[in-house]
Amino acid sequence: MPRDCYATRRSLLVLSAVYVAGCGFRSLLPMVDVPRICLHDTWISRIVIGRSVATVAELAFVTQWALLLREAGLAEEHSLATRVSRLIVPLITIAELSSWTAVLTTNNLLHAIENSLWTLAAVLAIAGVISIRRSLDEKGRRFATAAVICGAVYVGFMTTIDVPMYLSRWQADLAAGRVYLSLSEGMHQIVQRCIVTRDWSSWRDDVPWISLYFTAAVWISIALAHVPPLRSPGHYYPSR
Repeated sequence: MPRDCYATRRSLLVLSAVYVAGCGFRSLLPMVDVPRICLHDTWISRIVIGRSVATVAELAFVTQWALLLREAGLAEEHSLATRVSRLIVPLITIAELSSWTAVLTTNNLLHAIENSLWTLAAVLAIAGVISIRRSLDEKGRRFATAAVICGAVYVGFMTTIDVPMYLSRWQADLAAGRVYLSLSEGMHQIVQRCIVTRDWSSWRDDVPWISLYFTAAVWISIALAHVPPLRSPGHYYPSR
């Protein structure tokens, strides 16, 4: 493998390890942030810990996307893929800030915004991959096809299930006249132990994203570390 691609794969593997570890932690100690609920009563079952782990893991995951898009962009000068690779990490950083504000204030509209930004990032990534697919070699084109399919499924899930769920919760809160917390009030809550509940009705709406997040997304992250070099057929490969 070319030296630069090998270095990228090592970075992808480290980032995958971060994401998988974060998902492993959150799957063993699941929590839903706004209602402050969790499945197990342990000293570490605190929303602030779960949200912090999620932030690090999710930034690692989107950085994987950015690295591969940057590599693919080398197959075509001034490509859309290169521009997208520079945009999606800042975009998801904004999404994470929106998520933290949602958790602190309990305003589900901000969660809807967060997940809308993730959806936008996926759409941009799909566009970047499509724009560069024709310039890749055969293995690269196979990866690009798989990436577009996975991305389309993700966008479909987010637009039909995930974002509407948070919008419906926000609308229900408005109808009920809910008063949102200040940032300091929210911080005081999330450093406390969360509320343990095994009532199915409390978890039912979140099960779809939790299930996909801790299964499919984990395997995708691992797979990204094993993507073949994304180069054009005639690209020169320097010796290692």
